[in-house]
Amino acid sequence: MNAPLRRVAISVLVLFTLLIVNVNIIQVVRAGDLRDNPRNTRVLAEEFDRERGSIVVDGNEVALSVPTDGRLRYLRQYPQHELYAPVTGYYSPLVYGDTGLEQAENAVLAGSDPRLTLFRLGDLFTGRDPAGGNVELTLQPAVQQAAMEGLAGVTGAAVALDPRTGAILGLASTPTFDPAQLSSHEPAAIREYRSQLGEAELRNHATSDLYPPGSIFKVIVSAAALASGDYTPETAVPAPDVLTLPGTQTTLKNFGDSSCNGGADQALIDALTVSCNTAFAQLGIDLGLERVQKMAEAFGMDGEDFEMPLDVEGSSIGAIENDAQLGQSSIGQFSVAMTPLQAAMIAAAVANDGTLMMPYLVDSVQAPDLSVIDQTEPDELGEPISAEVAGQLTEMMTSVVQDGSGRRAQVSGVQVAGKTGTAENAGDDHNWFIGFAPADDPTIAVAVFVANGGGTGGEISAPIARQIIEAHLAATGAR
Repeated sequence: MNAPLRRVAISVLVLFTLLIVNVNIIQVVRAGDLRDNPRNTRVLAEEFDRERGSIVVDGNEVALSVPTDGRLRYLRQYPQHELYAPVTGYYSPLVYGDTGLEQAENAVLAGSDPRLTLFRLGDLFTGRDPAGGNVELTLQPAVQQAAMEGLAGVTGAAVALDPRTGAILGLASTPTFDPAQLSSHEPAAIREYRSQLGEAELRNHATSDLYPPGSIFKVIVSAAALASGDYTPETAVPAPDVLTLPGTQTTLKNFGDSSCNGGADQALIDALTVSCNTAFAQLGIDLGLERVQKMAEAFGMDGEDFEMPLDVEGSSIGAIENDAQLGQSSIGQFSVAMTPLQAAMIAAAVANDGTLMMPYLVDSVQAPDLSVIDQTEPDELGEPISAEVAGQLTEMMTSVVQDGSGRRAQVSGVQVAGKTGTAENAGDDHNWFIGFAPADDPTIAVAVFVANGGGTGGEISAPIARQIIEAHLAATGAR
């Protein structure tokens, strides 16, 4: 072969090699990116060509796909509109993608989950139209309704758990949005509605945002004290009107410059009942960082994110370098930060005799024929406190609701245990309440958070918690 022919042959070989490499890059390396690209009209057509599975609460579909006469065969609908939006999220492949459970459980809903492989094969052999699986949730409609109604008009969140299993009975976040308007077949209308929403409407404040917990953190400090064996609910602790933090000239006072016990020592149960800041700041310092930190981590405040299956930000007490910072942290300030879900987990662990259960939102996964292919089993995360300490904490938290700052959480005929929290913030104070009921045999644990509420946890959040507890008790026939 002469030189010119060799050059042509080599050039052709190089071009074929580049072509093969490019095809492999497109079909193998970039396949995922190209498949997920929102401009891929073929994938979009496939998305809407298959009936997406439903998200179900108590037998009712809260997200479902219905057939249409248009180019896109199925339309996603949300019959309850805003009510379950913090949980379902939205399904908007035409414009914004998906969020919430629509994203977390997309493989099941879209029918691509490996657990649905046999059904997909059956579709091929029988000629049936492929369909997604259903996701049955743990939510109680009455609890979800009460939580969303209680938070109407504020920025906040509420979480209710079954303390015995970790099942999530309610998960609310406000302000909220209508997922149906973000899931239509009209991109212009979707963008117009989205432009009317702010960041607050689209964030799940119950799971995605961390806030200073204020005095609800005193439950953890109380747990550390009781677990040490050096304290009982009746042990007298210092409760000065003003506490100078160690190594500083910074003074710490009680809420509204009040006096807890005329400046004298008071029983630990009484200090929690009136939410005495100076008593718990000094108590945390006396216990030491190791005990407070280990107890917080045992309750789940380890800084680690987790899924349930929605993503949950990790809560923690932050970095503490000295006793002054430990004193501030012991009343839920300084760098302590938690999600409302974490706050509910603290209440639930106390309610469950000291055993902390993993929160979960999906009760079961169903195939298109409604057969159950996966059932969630409760999962124990640990035992931050003994049953004895849990009983002592229950006694103390019951006193808070019966005689102290949590009176507005009282439910007629039912004993409620709880703790209020008012956390300092750059604007108005944040307001908290955590608790459980019935105190002697708990079936619900709650956390209510209101951002910049402008009052106290007892004034703002406790009444919302009462409404949620009452709704649960009525729905379960306990009242």
